[in-house]
Amino acid sequence: MSSATQPSSSRILLGIDAGGTFTDFVCVETDAEKEVSIRIHKTLSSPAAPEQAILRGIREMGLQAALDNGALHIVHGSTVATNAALEGKGARTAFVTNTGFADMLEIARQTRPALYALEPAPARVKVPRELCLEIEGRIAADGTQVEALSDEAIADLVQQLVALKPEAVAINLLFSFLAPAHEQRIEAAIERALPDVLVSRSSRVLPEYKEYERGVATWLNASLGPVVYRYLSTLEKELSGNSLQIMQSSGETIAAAKASRTAVNLLLSGPAGGLTALHALGLQTGTSRFISFDMGGTSTDVALLDGAPVTTNEGTIAELPVGVPMVDMHTIGAGGGSIAALDTGGMLQVGPRSAGAVPGPVCYGQGGTQVTVTDAHVVLGRIDPSSTLAGGLTLDSAAALEALERLGAAMGVDAKTAAEGVLAVANEQIAAAIRLISVNRGYNPQDFTLTSFGGAGGLHVCALAEAMNMTRALVPIHGGVLSALGMIVAQPGRQLSRTATALLSDLTDAEIENGLAELEAQGRAELTAEGAQGPLAAKPSVDLRYKGQSYTLNVPWHSRAQAKQAFVALHRQRFGYDHDTELELVNLRSAVTAQGVELVLPRADSENTNRSTKSAANRVHFTHPASSAATDGSGAYPSIR
Repeated sequence: MSSATQPSSSRILLGIDAGGTFTDFVCVETDAEKEVSIRIHKTLSSPAAPEQAILRGIREMGLQAALDNGALHIVHGSTVATNAALEGKGARTAFVTNTGFADMLEIARQTRPALYALEPAPARVKVPRELCLEIEGRIAADGTQVEALSDEAIADLVQQLVALKPEAVAINLLFSFLAPAHEQRIEAAIERALPDVLVSRSSRVLPEYKEYERGVATWLNASLGPVVYRYLSTLEKELSGNSLQIMQSSGETIAAAKASRTAVNLLLSGPAGGLTALHALGLQTGTSRFISFDMGGTSTDVALLDGAPVTTNEGTIAELPVGVPMVDMHTIGAGGGSIAALDTGGMLQVGPRSAGAVPGPVCYGQGGTQVTVTDAHVVLGRIDPSSTLAGGLTLDSAAALEALERLGAAMGVDAKTAAEGVLAVANEQIAAAIRLISVNRGYNPQDFTLTSFGGAGGLHVCALAEAMNMTRALVPIHGGVLSALGMIVAQPGRQLSRTATALLSDLTDAEIENGLAELEAQGRAELTAEGAQGPLAAKPSVDLRYKGQSYTLNVPWHSRAQAKQAFVALHRQRFGYDHDTELELVNLRSAVTAQGVELVLPRADSENTNRSTKSAANRVHFTHPASSAATDGSGAYPSIR
């Protein structure tokens, strides 16, 4: 398997986004005259063996010969790590920490997400008590050693691990981000004694303060590593001879051979591709401010782009803090396959349960019996009932109507009214998510362009724009596979960080820049080792806070004066006020990237705008007062992919 980060000009570029219902493909080829062609394809996902859907899609696109000849450069976004984390199906993982702190992951943080819940269910890492191990040795808050770590203690720990037979080990010692020597010695001893066990140490995964968040990230990295390794090893074997890159949660790519060592960085692998494509689209259209929603089969991801995709280090998965860089988005369980049903109080609920790829919505005719958002669209005529979907599926509109009639009977309304209710609930859930990432953060949605992508996005974008009083909406060409397209244009990269807490006034610009230069050098070395070609670029930034605060805001680094000015403005926008107190530097960050693929999307013209799929006339129902309650179709539906 080639690990080069840039494809040669002779290679065919293939972006693959494996979702819960469909696996999307975008193929970009350049002919002898340098003409670029873009082909897209969808096939049903195979959740039990995701690589099978990928291989099937490659065959269906007529790329088997290119695969056999090693002519493909593949960038892949996968939900393997995400699903393993959400379903609690990670590897058997031991957790090693200092004496007296074995319950660190169990105690967690004393926060209350649901303020008025009398008996809130805490979000905890599910580590069996017997797998939480302690060891002597202690580093102080200033990085000095206050208790030595003996070879005998390490040997005893290794013997415990041999008896426990874990698949992975997570090491998280206090203040290891300041002095990693203890963790490094433990790691080396375990790897010598248990060479088949994946070892993850916190000073490498997340060298930042806050031992709980660092511990969760390290445990997730260890737990997910073997799962990702098994999947990617199988995929690499099937794709032997071709270049394979994996999309990271931060929007950059990493060589497949390295990805399993940093599995925690793959949790938003798929959704990150859409925002990367949207940023490229913004550069092409001259639009820099987007609110996007990626509506697929099982969920909808909502994000805000103000000039470029925003990353966060405060993301969560299964209500657990992750800590590593990922695109800043909010996910809700409302997708095309989300199930609509009445709760115990008789209220209509949509999601978070999904029909997935199997059995799928009722209209797929694969045995599904529960109403989904897609079924509601079919009954209202908004999806052509005579169309053929990816994988050769034909729609069973009669079955969808029967299912909506059952739901309507329980609600006391007819099938079409029930279908309208399903869509209204789904739209309100997405609108609430849009308000969360915009209004709640000091942004006015009307200053942005609403952009939809994902297979179901185009069906909801107009209703959502009206609900948010937004005057501009954009549905990109190939919007149904935009995440896969974004994977092709994504840049190979690393996002590195280190805690360096001090009052900003106590530091000089040179001292801060020296620390940032060390991170940049590390990123450059890693990318060069992977075969990155051409110039590398670095974007330094710093996490600042007012003295006494427990949270930080990230701002670009140019100088202390400019960083302070940017922080005050961002704090005022986000929270509505500022303090006349000193600023603290908390973390240094550097995002290092290599050159990516430059790709220009075709513009819609009169020819492709009017392209349609021939179909019989159908009645299409809308509820907006500007439209009639039920209007006759023109006899042709737009060709939406």
